[in-house]
Amino acid sequence: IQHVLLLYSWCLLFSFSVSMFLNTLTPKFYVALTGTSSLISGLILWWYFRKYGTSFIEQVSVSHLRPLLGGVDNSAPSAASAAGGDADSNRQSVSECKVWRNPLNLFRGAEYNRYTWVTGREPLTYYDMNLSAQDHQTFFTCDTDHLRPADAIMQKAWRERNPQARISAAHEALELNECATAYILLAEEEATTIVEAEKLFKQALKAGEGCYRRSQQLQHHGAQYEAQHRRDTNVLVYIKRRLAMCARKLGRTREAVKMMRDLMKEFPLLSMFNIHENLLEALLELQAYADVQAVLAKYDDISLPKSATICYTAALLKARAVSDKFSPEAASRRGLSTAEMNAVEAIHRAVEFNPHVPKYLLEMKSLILPPEHILKRGDSEAIAYAFFHLQHWKRVEGALNLLHCTWEGTFRMIPYPLEKGHLFYPYPICTETADRELLPSFHEVSVYPKKELPFFILFTAGLCSFTAMLALLTHQFPELMGVFAKASHDGCCDFQCNRNSQYEQK
Repeated sequence: IQHVLLLYSWCLLFSFSVSMFLNTLTPKFYVALTGTSSLISGLILWWYFRKYGTSFIEQVSVSHLRPLLGGVDNSAPSAASAAGGDADSNRQSVSECKVWRNPLNLFRGAEYNRYTWVTGREPLTYYDMNLSAQDHQTFFTCDTDHLRPADAIMQKAWRERNPQARISAAHEALELNECATAYILLAEEEATTIVEAEKLFKQALKAGEGCYRRSQQLQHHGAQYEAQHRRDTNVLVYIKRRLAMCARKLGRTREAVKMMRDLMKEFPLLSMFNIHENLLEALLELQAYADVQAVLAKYDDISLPKSATICYTAALLKARAVSDKFSPEAASRRGLSTAEMNAVEAIHRAVEFNPHVPKYLLEMKSLILPPEHILKRGDSEAIAYAFFHLQHWKRVEGALNLLHCTWEGTFRMIPYPLEKGHLFYPYPICTETADRELLPSFHEVSVYPKKELPFFILFTAGLCSFTAMLALLTHQFPELMGVFAKASHDGCCDFQCNRNSQYEQK
């Protein structure tokens, strides 16, 4: 009983203290409280939109109220356009945020470093070079490197951040033995011209073929020999591919095409290198459009991952059939022919896959050196594609004009919101963050889709700002605001009385 009485007395005391506190508060406090709470509410709603991409009211309406009312989300892509259903679309959307090795990446010593010497700018970001270091450790090292002293040195060299330290380690490895990976490092980073890089890669090829033949004979003798053979295979494929790229850069395009075809026949399962994209670019340089179409027929398949090179090359071939005679005025009068419609649909397909490319092809935005890694459907992939393929679009008469007249029509076909797709799975929302890490700071990253503030957010922000301003003015000038409020009230009353009298007269 004593404890109950004590608790009761404490409750009475607390309620009395609260009532006394509330009675002592002035109207200024309530005005300030209202303005502050409105401002905080607006900030919370703005933060929610920035983090989740939708307003709080929209999220609650779509996620909670709509299912209760029996609504169905009709804006999701159909089964045909999603290429495998919602589950596959979600899985592919996540996988497309993966960063890929650029199939046409330049040479650090002969191209990237020369750009730095001329302009004083760093074309590669630390994040991009760190990804390359991880790739080198994956492709060029294995657990048995400690058995070969030169490979053991190179295993440490690939982990070095300092370029000079890596180059010194490669020379140290070559003093011990003919090491293919040491030649690769020197060709990539020390050679200052493509000719020097090609000579080093030829030495690497000689050493790499010897290691590959020896490990091939022992590959079935244990797990460690399997790993060693896999590493030697990766080294050999990398060397042959870079030699083909050297031949392409030095103008020996037919030789480069032959080397790429032989490499794809010899190692058909190593699709992770995307050698077919190098082949497509070289064939376009030769204007061998029939061969380009044959390669596309094999790799532009619904079961294979798409790329800007695949989609835009297919669009270029279809545009080539009609672009030389295409006129937007004539097309508007008579309508599009079947061939023109196919070309426009191919352009729409390509633009939906990567909407950043047209501005680079139409030279509405300046190009930079492509990074060593790209994000599919991102600005980095668009730069890498346009850097090498702009000349091929210029070579086809009228192709850029057709692209200029039709590419923006793609966005009218994609359902709202823009993250939802039409021919492809929904556009990934991670591209902006990844592209800002892959591309240098002096480049203005292209963003799609851009998040636009909905009307609800703008209205709430304006209302909160107006309320906070009124609260501040009332706190600073209470008498003046009181007079203003009274005058406003009297004016409203007079207006209402006049309207009532007019109604009564009528």
